[in-house]
Amino acid sequence: MKGKMKTAVMTALRKLEFEERDIPVPGADEVLVKIEYVGVCGSDLHFFEAGHIGDCTVTFPFVLGHEAAGTVVETGADVKHLKAGDRVALEPGKTCGKCEFCKTGRYNLCSQVEFFATPPYDGVLQEYAVHRADLCFKLPEEVDTLSGAMIEPLAVGFHAVNQGNARPGQKAVIMGAGCIGLVTLMALKSYGISQVYVVDVLEKRLEKAKELGAAEVINGRETDAVKRLMELTDQEGCDIAFEAAGTQITACQAIRAVKKGASVVLVGYSSSGEMTLPMSLVLDKEIRLQSVFRYRHIYPMAIQAVADGRADVKKIVTNLYDFDQVQRGLDQCIEDKADIVKAAIKIC
Repeated sequence: MKGKMKTAVMTALRKLEFEERDIPVPGADEVLVKIEYVGVCGSDLHFFEAGHIGDCTVTFPFVLGHEAAGTVVETGADVKHLKAGDRVALEPGKTCGKCEFCKTGRYNLCSQVEFFATPPYDGVLQEYAVHRADLCFKLPEEVDTLSGAMIEPLAVGFHAVNQGNARPGQKAVIMGAGCIGLVTLMALKSYGISQVYVVDVLEKRLEKAKELGAAEVINGRETDAVKRLMELTDQEGCDIAFEAAGTQITACQAIRAVKKGASVVLVGYSSSGEMTLPMSLVLDKEIRLQSVFRYRHIYPMAIQAVADGRADVKKIVTNLYDFDQVQRGLDQCIEDKADIVKAAIKIC
């Protein structure tokens, strides 16, 4: 398919410009996808505002966006399982397939990964994208492409739940009700874990958590969160905690709010990259600390959970912007964090 496409290019901090680029041509094992929706991730906003996450630094020009879904318009010669017209969710990381981690199934830890919108690799805030066909997952009829774009963050939530070995009957707490905290809530509910408490300081996010089925929400600015969690668990503490805010305060609260022998799963990234934690308490309680880096082997189960109605992932989207509004959309995500839980860009 020959022609030009519109691409939103980051040319400086907090500045996007539209640029015409050639529509890419798929290789033998690739497909060309007409991008329909792209979710706005916290990492996009970090790059947009600060130009880096830790040592990972943007070089301009740069294209943001890695949460994407759309429709296949062209397939490579070797592609058999997809055809033009299929709607797909794109898993954004291409791994080497040869390293220790790829060979043992832990491909999310591959050091050679090429991940959309992680420098030096461009993202997909553009009208068309080429991607490996085996990383494009066909969406069933019940799942539209806005939901398809939300499969990427939902996969993080499922991976977090798997990392913590969460199971029905447990009492869980999620510290932080941003996008990742909410998809972790969805994943827990999908697995049949009904007693899930959610802590945040932003009321709109807590309202969204309640809407999605949290057993109780706690405003940590107004209430002693640990004290309330102990009351809810008859002074025993929770069986498992998910730290999804990326702050030292909430990580410490998670450790204090769980019972002995519990698991604490670290999901959120700290802006400083470092935390001081009460390690003597971790030792005394024999707490299992787990961490999360993206996901692996999750897309099919996440898509099925949406198709089955177990995870209505579109409900986390509070703000939807047309492609022409992308600059305003990203600016508002930074400036109005109290009201914008999750934004997405409608490309076409």
